[in-house]
Amino acid sequence: MVTQEAIDHFKGQLRGAVIEPQDATYNDARKVYNGMIDRKPRLIAKCVDVADVMAALAFGRESGLRVSVRGGGHNAGGLGLCDGGLAIDLSAISYVHVNPAARTVRVGGGTKWGDVDHATHAFGLAVPSGIIASTGVGGLTLGGGLGHLTRGCGLTIDNLLAADVVLADGSFVVASAEENSDLFWALRGGGGNFGVVTSFLFQAHPVSMVCAGPMLWEMEQAADVMKWYREFILTAPEAVTGFFAFMTVPPGPPFPEALHFKKMCAIVWCCNTSMEAANAAFGELRSKIPPAFEFFVPMPFPMLQGMFDGLYPTGLQWYWKADFVKELPDAAIDLHVEFGKQMPTLHSSMHMYPINGAAHRPSSTDTPWSYRDATWSTVIVGVDPDPANKDAITDWAKRYYDALHPYGAGGAYVNFMMEEGEDRIRATYRDNYTRLAAVKAKYDPTNFFNVNQNIKPAV
Repeated sequence: MVTQEAIDHFKGQLRGAVIEPQDATYNDARKVYNGMIDRKPRLIAKCVDVADVMAALAFGRESGLRVSVRGGGHNAGGLGLCDGGLAIDLSAISYVHVNPAARTVRVGGGTKWGDVDHATHAFGLAVPSGIIASTGVGGLTLGGGLGHLTRGCGLTIDNLLAADVVLADGSFVVASAEENSDLFWALRGGGGNFGVVTSFLFQAHPVSMVCAGPMLWEMEQAADVMKWYREFILTAPEAVTGFFAFMTVPPGPPFPEALHFKKMCAIVWCCNTSMEAANAAFGELRSKIPPAFEFFVPMPFPMLQGMFDGLYPTGLQWYWKADFVKELPDAAIDLHVEFGKQMPTLHSSMHMYPINGAAHRPSSTDTPWSYRDATWSTVIVGVDPDPANKDAITDWAKRYYDALHPYGAGGAYVNFMMEEGEDRIRATYRDNYTRLAAVKAKYDPTNFFNVNQNIKPAV
């Protein structure tokens, strides 16, 4: 039991707030993106700087409380929180410093990607990230980071230059290619297993206006679209990317009223090219399988990044299943279409993100991300605002995953995984797991950081 005297002493050591269950702000402070997660930590430490993180970790060690680390709170399994433990909340460590001459960006550990996009866009730059602007920088980066710029600029981890880290013993280190290079290797895909990252240094790329947006087709055309897409994405210019999706058309702009609530398939494009070059790339698609609707226009990159935030606010019920995929045979396409037609709710979806192009250039051992030979990262999400639909969305996602998993490569993107057990984690890291376990033993030998996709320290 942690005494009130100890908690009060802890509060006096922090510049940020320490929130307890009886506090008025507690329920808001413990909310995470996935409304299916309802964890109740004993304490939430809202750290405002590195010194606060050090103090919080010291309190966690001394009190014996299990410690979790929360950045943006978007983790699929809600792994920023644990029942009865100490949640270290980094959301106040939020800043973005852009060096336009060096094209580098230093970002606080609690920052969200929308803030990064806003700051970098002023200089005609962007850091490769995800597709939802409210996602936290920390979790997305440490898990790998895929999104609209992956084919042209690589994964987020491929653009990480350095990180400031507070270790389990409270010491502060810098991880880069020159300092603590083994830790730097592990951070680039190994998740939150190794320490609390309070600052990231990224390489940015020239990205300002992009030609982007969704093209939609009738569900009866889905198989033909997928067959065209599986060939196109293998040889498309790296500046051209697009993820395939099944969707129920939301009732609002830019979609016409006639399509509202209709189940359709889509490709959401992002082309860091001129409109002329983008249109040339899609000439065959438009002539062979004309879209039923498209909203493909020049737009500022931050507009694309925030396009889906309104549709997916914090608090929806989410159930996630995912796989890496190397090939997409006709039999797999038939199954995709079958389950796409069964989407149970407006928000439920399947996305197939291309992870080739620039993401294929590093080897499978250059970072923990071992599936450099995969073509797609597929995620199936059952989503709905109503907890009463939890079973329906979960059942659909599980059945869909079970049908398609035999066509997968084995593991999955850790940021798309819920709590699925050690075998699934090992399958994701493959031969890199042994090296990760050795780094874990060096920097966190007691497995202090265990509320994550956990890698146990090597014995």
